[in-house]
Amino acid sequence: MQAPQHSAPLYPVFLSLSGMHCLLVGCGQVGQRKLAGLLACAPASVLVLDLAAPSGAAEELLRAPCVRFERRACSEDDLAGRTLVFAATGSPIENSRIAALCAARGVLCNCASNPTEGCVQVPAVARREPLAAALSTGGASPALARRWRGELERWLEPRSRMGVLMKRLRPLVLALGEDTGQNTGLFRKLAASSLQNWLEENDFDRCRSWLRAELPPALHAHIAELLHDLP
Repeated sequence: MQAPQHSAPLYPVFLSLSGMHCLLVGCGQVGQRKLAGLLACAPASVLVLDLAAPSGAAEELLRAPCVRFERRACSEDDLAGRTLVFAATGSPIENSRIAALCAARGVLCNCASNPTEGCVQVPAVARREPLAAALSTGGASPALARRWRGELERWLEPRSRMGVLMKRLRPLVLALGEDTGQNTGLFRKLAASSLQNWLEENDFDRCRSWLRAELPPALHAHIAELLHDLP
C-alpha cells in the first residue's frame, strides 16, 4: 500500500470490528477517545501501547476484557494480525512512523496528528439505535463535526422507532419466501408511508390499521410484537 493520497473523495464505509484485532498507540486524551469508540463496537482485541503509565479515565477503559496494555513503544511486529491501527501518540513524528509502517504492510491506519498520512479518517458518529449517521469534514474542522454530530443525534432520535420497526419486520418478510420484486415493493411502500410520523406521535392505532391493511396476512399475528416497547 502506497502512502495515501486524499485529492480524491474518501470512500465512506461502516466497518464491523467483530472478530478483528486492533492496535492503539498512545493513550492520552486523543487515544482514550479512540479507545472508547473501539470498545463500543466490540472488537476481538485491542493492544494499547504507551510509554507513559495510564492514569485517570484511561485506567477504566484499559480494564475492558478485550484490552491489553503494554508500556512501551510500537514496533513493526505489533502490526502483525491487526486490522485497524490508531497512531495517537503526542508525537507527530512517531505517528508518521507508525502510519508509514502501516502503509507498507497494507494495514488500515488512522493518524491522529495528520489524517492525510493514514488511509482512515474517523468521522463524527451520531447514534440512536439501530441508526447511525457519520459525518466527516475531511479534516477541515473537527469542531464543526462535533457540533453537527449533536444536530444529527437530534435528527435521528424521532426516527429510531421506525428503524427498530423495520429491523424487526424485515426478516419476517424475507422468511415468507416471496420474490424479490414483491419484497422490494413492500419495503418501499413502508418507507414512503406515514408510519414514521404516527410513531413519533404515539399514534399506534393508525400504525396497527396501516400494517394490517398493507402487510401479507401471514404477518398479521406479528403486528403487536412489531410495535411493542419501541424506544
